[in-house]
Amino acid sequence: MRVVAYSIKSFEKEPLAIANNKKHEITLISNSLSPETASYAEGKEAVIVFNEEDNVSALVINRLADLGVKFIATRSTDTTHIDTEAAALRSLKIANVPLASLSGLSARELPMALAIETIINLDNWQQNRCLGDACVCSRACDQAGSKVHIKGQPHQH
Repeated sequence: MRVVAYSIKSFEKEPLAIANNKKHEITLISNSLSPETASYAEGKEAVIVFNEEDNVSALVINRLADLGVKFIATRSTDTTHIDTEAAALRSLKIANVPLASLSGLSARELPMALAIETIINLDNWQQNRCLGDACVCSRACDQAGSKVHIKGQPHQH
């Protein structure tokens, strides 16, 4: 999968490279996602973002969709920085890092755990598999549009 990762800090590069293990073609950039930098996603299938550093508003989501992006993975448990309604309207799928996957980890272990979970989401998308607890889509994966996903409740798979 061709991916661009925005807002990458120096301490995140190695964990992402290790977790990826050359499976996906990931471009790492330090710039945050914004209307001006959305063009870096041209030719990419997915973008990786992080919290409020990245602007994932309706305007940006529409630009990403127009560029052919189909997936937004956040390197965080929170998704309030993403306009999920706009993403649903443009059929972009969203994934986060499930909170349970970070339980009991030290601050030193977090970058690797976030990287691993992010790559797992990319792997699952590439294989057309459901993301389970990481899915923040508006619909259940196995129902292709017939069941609405209620935020905070598990999918019915």
